[in-house]
Amino acid sequence: MLPENFLKRMETLLGEEYPNYLESIEEPRHHALRINTLRGSVAGIRTLFPELVNPVLWEETGMYYGAELPMGKHPLHEAGAYYIQEPSAMAPGHYLEAKPGERVLDLCAAPGGKTTQIAAAMKGMGLLISNEIHPTRAKILSENVERMGIRNCLVTNETPVKLAKNFPEFFHRIMVDAPCSGEGMFRKNETATENWSEENVALCAARQKEILSCAQEMLLPGGRLVYSTCTFAPEENEQVIEWFLKEYPEFEEEDVQLCEGMVKGYGNHQGAIRLFPHKLSGEGHFVCVLRKRGKIPEEIGIKSMKSLSEKEIADYRAWEKKSLAVKMEGTFLRFGDELYVAPKDCPELKGLKVLRPGLHLATLKKGRIEPAHALSHALTKEELLPETGCFFEMDDLRVKAYLHGETFPVEGENGFRLVFVENYGTGWGKNTGGILKNHYPKGLRTQF
Repeated sequence: MLPENFLKRMETLLGEEYPNYLESIEEPRHHALRINTLRGSVAGIRTLFPELVNPVLWEETGMYYGAELPMGKHPLHEAGAYYIQEPSAMAPGHYLEAKPGERVLDLCAAPGGKTTQIAAAMKGMGLLISNEIHPTRAKILSENVERMGIRNCLVTNETPVKLAKNFPEFFHRIMVDAPCSGEGMFRKNETATENWSEENVALCAARQKEILSCAQEMLLPGGRLVYSTCTFAPEENEQVIEWFLKEYPEFEEEDVQLCEGMVKGYGNHQGAIRLFPHKLSGEGHFVCVLRKRGKIPEEIGIKSMKSLSEKEIADYRAWEKKSLAVKMEGTFLRFGDELYVAPKDCPELKGLKVLRPGLHLATLKKGRIEPAHALSHALTKEELLPETGCFFEMDDLRVKAYLHGETFPVEGENGFRLVFVENYGTGWGKNTGGILKNHYPKGLRTQF
């Protein structure tokens, strides 16, 4: 049962379309995934899953699938070949239009759908900072960044205020997928209705204004900011934008092209978009595209972190030379025994809560190297020396055995081997006398 006051508000908002909305929320919700082009091609996944025939109109890598398909319990899901994401939630990332080589911030990022979409658009080039204020959700975000094989992402667990102090006018693009009352997800998540109230709508609107105030400080002149919510409430959508434009007149809305089924936001808002479940195959969403007037400067005066020297990473380089066909480049960082590589010119992180300072490369153990699970998901088949890989088709019984944490016989020399499922790196094992000792993380082991 939907709250009575909510239904009255929706009837006022939609007018003659209100009965169509009521019909739509009684229908089954739509299931979709986004193919991870950092790790493989759209055509490749569609070959493996011929059931994926209907594309999401506003995301070229998005595909609908039937609820009967267990896409969340599949070896290629564990390998990061795709990300399960509500189709309307793919729209904000589409309109952010992130480009390779830019500096991008996803300010309210958990669980990671928009971060992983942005990362794919950046193609591993540039700097992506993905932030989540809640520690538990930030951990989930970090795990999804790892699973999708993202190399150029730093995951932080900070307040927007703290980030704004550290990164004044630093980012080319910022995503603000703001916490909201969640009205657009009532069909998908029935428990969300229990927390709804008009008072909560007002509280969310106040919080959204605070977040946007911090976000605007971090955007470069000429930069793009995308604000989104998954609610219908005008107080959290158009009214927040109206407040923002009055408070920060250096911003303006950008007129954007709508996809089929989308409608313009209410009022005089050329950059605002509404997604309704009775008009398209997805849940309720709001998106607004904002631009900061001015020209993007060529140089930014923020201190970069110092990379470890080649001497300090000599053990890793020796392992890399005999195992990989590529040489990792960037800012090398060490935290205890853990070695990471962050993007080149990575900004100073001192004083920030950082969960993932770039790509986790390895654990350094008394003169020997243990490659990190994150590295297994970041490497492609072409970046690995042939003798370092073990290759299986997705229906091979050894794949399930590996994901369960079991061992099995292999051929070749002793040493670490990267287990591939349909050419997607899934995790490490260590060949010891013809037996592959399982190094798949215990916390990720599955029982499907």
